[in-house]
Amino acid sequence: MAVPVRQGKVRDVYDIGEYYLMVASDRISAFDYILPTLIPDKGRVLTQISKFWFERFDVPNHLVSTDLSGIDLPEGLSAEELEGRTMVVKKCEVVPIECVVRGYLVGSGWKDYQSTGAVCGIDLPAGLPNCAKFPEAIFTPATKAEEGHDENVSFERVVQEIGLETAEALKQKSLHVYTQGRDYAASKGIILADTKFEWGFHQGELILIDEVMTPDSSRFWPADQYEPGRNQLSFDKQFVREWLESTTWDKNSPPPELPAEIVAKTREKYIDAFERLSGQTFKWR
Repeated sequence: MAVPVRQGKVRDVYDIGEYYLMVASDRISAFDYILPTLIPDKGRVLTQISKFWFERFDVPNHLVSTDLSGIDLPEGLSAEELEGRTMVVKKCEVVPIECVVRGYLVGSGWKDYQSTGAVCGIDLPAGLPNCAKFPEAIFTPATKAEEGHDENVSFERVVQEIGLETAEALKQKSLHVYTQGRDYAASKGIILADTKFEWGFHQGELILIDEVMTPDSSRFWPADQYEPGRNQLSFDKQFVREWLESTTWDKNSPPPELPAEIVAKTREKYIDAFERLSGQTFKWR
């Protein structure tokens, strides 16, 4: 059985020579834990959404193909098993920064604002409500943690870590891609509240890698039901986070199994996000 060269919370990466094979599993994570329950077809939804965005954006990215014909697959993996959830991607030197872009005051940004009046060191006007829209999107990077929690950091800290030129490029490129995605999603009646990107160097060029604007890495809200001052309905895994927070789980021990109805609703939300954004029908139902 082939062993991944890297195994993340959701994705397994295999070396196939010139390229990597990136396989999106049906695992789901929350609060930096991999949950014990799978979400059927989740990896396929993530891959199809990423493919849709990669092909739409005007920025270089790591996607080579989703066609596995003619590829010698890693030992123990079958084409049927990998279908729909796998990307052939370029090998890159990953930049160790989570490039978070926020268009709305929500999540950890809201908690930061409540205690400091700022988000990642960016001062904001007083008195903003939960889920308030920012006049302009803001870049709020985080360090990438292999284990434990990612840490929100200032832009100045990013400069110290990777240098001014690369830090500025990450900021500008991330804001540019978010703006493209936000405007397109708005045309489909969806608010893209925030998202996170990963970037890497390929032959000296900074390109977009990993997944892009999926329900795992983004918050999607129905625009016609948006109302600042409260938590929003969503098409993403916020639904799972909220269920976990309704339990007695302390977030410092093995997480509980998800009930069948939460699994089914989560799968439905992910598929709904894909179909609304892409205008395509999810075909693995």
